[in-house]
Amino acid sequence: MEQLELYIMSFIENGGILAPVLFICFHLLRPLFFLPVVFICVSGGVLFGTLAGSLYSVIGITLSSVAFYGIIQWMPKTLGKLTRLREKLMGKNRGFTIAQVAVLRLVPFIHFHLLSLCLIEMSSSFKDYTKASFFSNIPLALVYTTLGQWIANLSPLHITVFLLLLLPFIFILRRKEIIIKWQDFFQTA
Repeated sequence: MEQLELYIMSFIENGGILAPVLFICFHLLRPLFFLPVVFICVSGGVLFGTLAGSLYSVIGITLSSVAFYGIIQWMPKTLGKLTRLREKLMGKNRGFTIAQVAVLRLVPFIHFHLLSLCLIEMSSSFKDYTKASFFSNIPLALVYTTLGQWIANLSPLHITVFLLLLLPFIFILRRKEIIIKWQDFFQTA
């Protein structure tokens, strides 16, 4: 484990401009690998530190949002389906502000591009969307990159103790009911 960490750190230190460019490109490829934005931002904090990781994450997330804007404009049927999904989940006449979207982006369970769709609906042009996306991405990048830097500073012993303390919560917070359908309970031969 320590050898892998040393290898990654030496690659970043010796990679020069290539490491940040690859990290930003990884933000663009993130949707293809079904990775959450939070994971990439935390990785940026571990690899680059809080300041540089936040800067690279803001650039990468904003470029990802711009790519989403371009791709969704090519697919009007998909845009219509996503709009109906957003109306179903968040309400038909529900409008958000940029600050609300920024706060909602801090919740890791809300889909990133669904919130980007909200920004598309509230903005009048590509320039407005890019500006709104940039400002709503800053808190996300800062919070989770700082979390990644904090994790990077922990010793392996502290990380192990922290994970062991989380294990009982998996058991305590489990679903405590079992639903059996009528047909499954009274099976006919």
